[in-house]
Amino acid sequence: MPLKQTIKKVLGHGSLFVLLSASVAGLSHAASPQHGIAMHGDLKYPADFAHFDYVNPNAPKGGVLKQSSLGSFDSLNPFIIKGVPAAGIGLIYDTLLEASSDEAFSKYGLLAKSVTRADDNSWVEFELNPQAKFHDGHPVTAEDVIFSFTTLMRDGRPLYRAYYADIAEINQDGDYKVRFNFKTTENGELPLIIGQVPILPKHYWQDKDFTKTTLDAPLGSGPYTVGKIDNGRSITYQRNENYWAKDLPLNIGRYNFDQIVYEYYRDGTVALEAFKAGNLNFRRENVSKFWATAYDAPAVKDGRIVKEEIKHQNPTGMQAFAFNLRRDKFKNKQVREALNLAFDFEWTNKNLFYGAYTRTNSYFSNSELASSGLPSKAELELLSPYKDQLDPVIFNAPFKLPVTKGDGRNRMELRQASRLLTKAGWPIVDGKRVDENGNPVEIEMLLYDTAFERIVHPFKKNLERLGIDLNVRIVDTTQYINRVRNFDFDMIVHSIGQSNSPGNE
Repeated sequence: MPLKQTIKKVLGHGSLFVLLSASVAGLSHAASPQHGIAMHGDLKYPADFAHFDYVNPNAPKGGVLKQSSLGSFDSLNPFIIKGVPAAGIGLIYDTLLEASSDEAFSKYGLLAKSVTRADDNSWVEFELNPQAKFHDGHPVTAEDVIFSFTTLMRDGRPLYRAYYADIAEINQDGDYKVRFNFKTTENGELPLIIGQVPILPKHYWQDKDFTKTTLDAPLGSGPYTVGKIDNGRSITYQRNENYWAKDLPLNIGRYNFDQIVYEYYRDGTVALEAFKAGNLNFRRENVSKFWATAYDAPAVKDGRIVKEEIKHQNPTGMQAFAFNLRRDKFKNKQVREALNLAFDFEWTNKNLFYGAYTRTNSYFSNSELASSGLPSKAELELLSPYKDQLDPVIFNAPFKLPVTKGDGRNRMELRQASRLLTKAGWPIVDGKRVDENGNPVEIEMLLYDTAFERIVHPFKKNLERLGIDLNVRIVDTTQYINRVRNFDFDMIVHSIGQSNSPGNE
């Protein structure tokens, strides 16, 4: 089946993000079984809906979709902190609930036939679809749900323990009902995010060590199974013809490719060339230089590659030079302020980002939720009880990042940065900045993609003018992930996605 190559980019404040929706809202539904639950108002789709509005219910099945991923992988267990999991592994798993993409945060029953939420939000109960099956034909039962949560909370990534900390207990009622009791009634999104967890087969995992990495194809219940594996180089997922949920309304028009392939490349430049050569079908671009200069190719001009820019109003999150605050050198706020002054965003955006970006001034940038000005009356009511713990500047001056003329002559900002560093106990001695112990100040910027090196270079030059040595270290993806997990870094280029409203996180 022929497949036209497509490329899409979302322009925001640095990178393309896949955002997890999350929010806090009042509850309006009684404690009776529903086909789904919504955080905001009512569900868009009724119980008898035929399919989501944004899908083509008659989409043909077949073909192969090839995408890229960077670095390599060494595990098919994405739930633990060890190893680097293969891209796309979530395709083999189902969850209790499934989100619609045209609502702020609504979820509909997938493995769960119905969901019941207490009036006071003290518990949520799921009744499983008795037709739900794992790939080996075993039914999905309440035991599997309880096993999944207890295993992930005990042996999974720390994220699970933090994200689901408000679950008090899980109770089973027969083979197909599970109730989650909550520690608090204030976590409005907890019933929905419980529905996000992939459900694992107890009969498959109970005799295996869940804490170890593995390249054995795991068992799931989702629309795809693991096909061919070329260790660390590529992985192919095969559409499951016997997928138990293929005819559910929320799956009509979805999961159409027979195979989904992830090819691994050393870095983004190599992956880009593979795309332009026709070896990949789809690419999401997050490098402004590539977007501006790298697609002047015959395939774009003759329509074989479709280059499309998508405007949106979703929160874009944040991309920034991130400090490891576990390092003593960054614990002084004045030091961090000084280093921020050394980053000339206006010059960088003009000369390196091709004017594509807007600086992030809020964690909810690019949305109506973005902060601006001084706190409103309603915000002050929320902030006032914590006034003695907050920086007074929050109440006295609007948040504003330093702005330069963009001509590369940011002497005023660097003079201010130098004064802050000296005030923090980092004076200049023999042309070098030294810390409070008299040791030369050195900072390492840890990267995994060479594309970021040119972005860091002007920042490095400005730090040199302040007497600070910035060493740029580029490592492969596996080393990078392991070092970040172990907090073995000074600074990194880090992205934090954001949801449509604040929530459990």
